[in-house]
Amino acid sequence: MSKPKGFTTTLLHSDRLLKPEFGSLHQPIHTAVTWGYDDVQGLVDVFQNKTKGYAYSRQGNPTTTALEHKVTQMEGGMATVSFATGMAAITATVLALIKAGDHIVASSYLFGNTRSIMQTFMDMGVAISFVDVTDAKNVADACRDNTRMVFVETIANPATQVADLANIGELCAKKNLIYVVDNTMTSPYLFKPMSVKASLVINSLTKYIGGHGNALGGAVTDTGLYNWEQFPNITAILRAQIKPAMLGITQIRKRGLRDGGGTLSPEAAHSISVGSETLALRLERACHNAKTLANFLEAHPLVSRVYYPGLASHPQHALTSSLFHRHGGLMSFVVNEKIDCLAFLNRLQVVIKSSNLGDTRTLAIPVAQTIFFELGAERRAEMGIPDTMIRLSVGIEDTEDLIEDFRQALEASKA
Repeated sequence: MSKPKGFTTTLLHSDRLLKPEFGSLHQPIHTAVTWGYDDVQGLVDVFQNKTKGYAYSRQGNPTTTALEHKVTQMEGGMATVSFATGMAAITATVLALIKAGDHIVASSYLFGNTRSIMQTFMDMGVAISFVDVTDAKNVADACRDNTRMVFVETIANPATQVADLANIGELCAKKNLIYVVDNTMTSPYLFKPMSVKASLVINSLTKYIGGHGNALGGAVTDTGLYNWEQFPNITAILRAQIKPAMLGITQIRKRGLRDGGGTLSPEAAHSISVGSETLALRLERACHNAKTLANFLEAHPLVSRVYYPGLASHPQHALTSSLFHRHGGLMSFVVNEKIDCLAFLNRLQVVIKSSNLGDTRTLAIPVAQTIFFELGAERRAEMGIPDTMIRLSVGIEDTEDLIEDFRQALEASKA
């Protein structure tokens, strides 16, 4: 048996090993909306899940299938469904699996839009408890008889709290709960959630996996670790048609993607697939830049606090060092309250003022005034988000250029 190939080698050769037409090294972009069959029985068999194939591109086509295969390889999982955005993947997963009257335990540090959609689910009759997931005991205490799912992120945005991932995984395995881990801020290069017994892994493909700020996308990957036969919300017709291991991901594809309609376009799938080939190279540089910049900012007298898991001062530094390959490219910092943080941001010349994450370029945004503005001052205070917090998605620029950009902007802010 040959030795398994490395992370980047696997990604580089993933498409060609699926044997695209004419020896192409990338899966071609298939723009067809529908698919014709010479024998109508072939179409019937696809609809009835008796054979693999394509009927209507809302639930997938060869280009998105190839990307899904690549994401599955990255995560070391069993199967993946792709979506138009990461938020579409989250929404579809919950809608497909959870019913009114069910209960979810979720991180109190969820990204703003994820928290917002969770509130929508609550308005629809789903009970959700938000807890501090840096300690698995809080998750255990929140569980009820009707708890079906635990939802966490690897690194929280923007204050970089890191969930007690392994202990929560043990808890979910013991209680037979679906354990959903949003891996967006680490990506499968830095961390594989199946190593902590995750059931489903969410990735916003827009971020590090695509990596170039030119395509939206999302994905959910089934790790194969959850026993879907025991999950009560699987529809009867799927139980009769689908092998047990595929029940969860198939219900997500049918009820979440097909019925919800959050379809990833083939053009975006192609861009993300090509971008993913350099994921490891980009993240190595971004993590190096982030660590160097975090050290610089932490030592600067005009910076009150830096939030970055790679710093020894971070509460979960030891945990992230044991779990993650590197500490990531996401960080936040708080400037001295005497400094106008908006004016400070305008003094940056290399860094781009933008709301995205995981780009090749370093991006900065004032947190309270933008991405967490709708939560209100009281909720921001509960989450530890002051008005002078700035979030950074650190890119792959030359390290010395980034340091110099922050140096000059901070020096100019003294006046």
